[in-house]
Amino acid sequence: MTLPPDPTLQAQRLLARRAHLPAQGTTVYRAAHLTETDHVYALDLAGDTGILSLYRDLSAAQEHALARAWADAATLRAVYVKRRPQEARHAANVDRDRLAPPRPLWGEDTPEVTALEDGVPYLIRPGGDLSVGLFTDARPARRWVRTHATGRVLNTFAYTCAFGLNATLAGADTVKNLDLSRKVLEWGQQNYALSGQPHPDRDFIYGDVFDWLHRLARKDDRYDLVILDPPSFARSRSGVWRSERDYANLAALAAALLAPHGHLLAMNNHAGVTHATFERMLHAGAPHLKVTERLGPGEDYPAATHLKVVTLQAD
Repeated sequence: MTLPPDPTLQAQRLLARRAHLPAQGTTVYRAAHLTETDHVYALDLAGDTGILSLYRDLSAAQEHALARAWADAATLRAVYVKRRPQEARHAANVDRDRLAPPRPLWGEDTPEVTALEDGVPYLIRPGGDLSVGLFTDARPARRWVRTHATGRVLNTFAYTCAFGLNATLAGADTVKNLDLSRKVLEWGQQNYALSGQPHPDRDFIYGDVFDWLHRLARKDDRYDLVILDPPSFARSRSGVWRSERDYANLAALAAALLAPHGHLLAMNNHAGVTHATFERMLHAGAPHLKVTERLGPGEDYPAATHLKVVTLQAD
């Protein structure tokens, strides 16, 4: 695998295309997309730290050359690397330190960075895992929440609670963040604190999402907005979840919790699920909901991604 003749020049050219983002209050974004690098790598920036995702095998010298090129072009303090095999699910568990080394490939150790998206600060951990705290392609979906969230909001598969935070900033009366990991919920509470928002434990609910959706339905709990951002694959007490097979059932569970005229924000990032197939699954699970918007990735993603985002509304 060969790199561009001058990777620093390529980095400078790509950075120039995104120069408007930091000027508009966004310092965590996709600086180089796969389609711009011949599908060799992607580069995300979080403040003064780069996160280099490799999709092809490179030698150690090539990896360091790429990291140094971006460090020079963007004046970075550190560059971390994520090696992303085609099938990462199992490898991420058994070979985690090689795929997501905790120390940078170049520069000084920077375990935490605070970066902005549309002026909202988020805590990014570039060396923590394959996922660093915020999925930059979902920025338009978070903007939608910031604009539309009202009343009572349920943020499922909450991860670090970015959607919940935007609902809170939008002025929603009640926001519940639900996830199977206490660690990421605590991370979410730190994100709330960065924006000066209250973050009581009762609003950060630990547990299996499917169990909780059934439990809330039995209580006849209702929400004005339910957010679904599930992984493509997961194991839990409820069994094995596959988004390409099970999303209709998830949509049905979520739709049962909607208040009259409530909204459902549904996301799917499975590469094998097309936009049309995703909407068919949503219709199968919640036929009474009407599609109101379809959202794509941000402008820093110059080509189509696997992400599908659909908003729906109850009668």
